[in-house]
Amino acid sequence: MKAQDALRRAIPELQEAGIEDAARDARVLLAHALGIGHDRLTLKLQDEMTPPQEAMYDAALAARRARQPVAQITGRRLFWGLSFRVTRDVLDPRPETETLVAEALSRPFLKMLDLGTGSGCILLSCLKGMPMARGLGTDISDAALQVAMGNTRDLGLEARARFRKSDWFAGVTGAYDLIVSNPPYIAAEEMPALAPEVRDWEPHLALTPGGDGLDAYRAITRGAGARLMPGGRLLVEIGPTQGAAVADLFAVAGLQDVRVLPDLDGRDRVVSGEKPGGDSCGCA
Repeated sequence: MKAQDALRRAIPELQEAGIEDAARDARVLLAHALGIGHDRLTLKLQDEMTPPQEAMYDAALAARRARQPVAQITGRRLFWGLSFRVTRDVLDPRPETETLVAEALSRPFLKMLDLGTGSGCILLSCLKGMPMARGLGTDISDAALQVAMGNTRDLGLEARARFRKSDWFAGVTGAYDLIVSNPPYIAAEEMPALAPEVRDWEPHLALTPGGDGLDAYRAITRGAGARLMPGGRLLVEIGPTQGAAVADLFAVAGLQDVRVLPDLDGRDRVVSGEKPGGDSCGCA
């Protein structure tokens, strides 16, 4: 079978399964089965597929019809212009999280901490953009830490990034001029309404803390003061309706210049704040 025939057959199959962007996903999965970048797919559509390629494509389409995320099927996700390995043990890096990276890189830092690092996408993207900086990523999931360490090796950042198993600040020592986190923030009552790709395939521990969805922010703001250098920044990703509540937690924790920042779609996405006093880049 030619690749274009396989693609032509695949698109309606995914559409019937309720996949929103069936054409795009069919193309990405076909490129994956052919072992090429999806930007080269047009050049290969007239080629005959080998039996192993057909089998791989069929398996990938079956997984997608079952609503497994494309990044889990291919094992990779592009984030901040970098390629990250993705498994069921970590959140699939999302474009809106790049808002957090952009804000982190808007000012210099030398020593950063990423709480709940998952795939390591935030920590490693920040370190790529700040060549003099070093960072620590923490997570309570051993499997997630293994994914993050693999991504560190892939990106050549072993000398500047390290990882530790920790429940928020429990296993963290020292002080940092930048602390970031994309913690679980979905309220328990919101979980059933999530897309199947998220609800059924991504780790619930990284999606929701239960209750009102704010417990992680309570823990982070409670412990951040002891681990921030004077002038150091705390940045967290939030759900679009949580800006005011999380900003209040920052203020109660004694942080100043508290701001709620939008993502590219105009939705509240990041809350930032500073510890009073000192050199904001930790260079003093």
